[in-house]
Amino acid sequence: MQCPICKKPVTLRDPEAPFCSERCRLIDLGNWASEKYVISSPASHTVEEEEED
Repeated sequence: MQCPICKKPVTLRDPEAPFCSERCRLIDLGNWASEKYVISSPASHTVEEEEED
């Protein structure tokens, strides 16, 4: 497995897994906080479909 930030090899036994270090973990956290990463929203459906449920 590779660190998602710097691509160094990482094992699941590493204390910072899936990251290689605290630095990479904090970079990833900063990316979420600055909205560099986003979770896509579900496909929108119409109000009519909601009323039928």
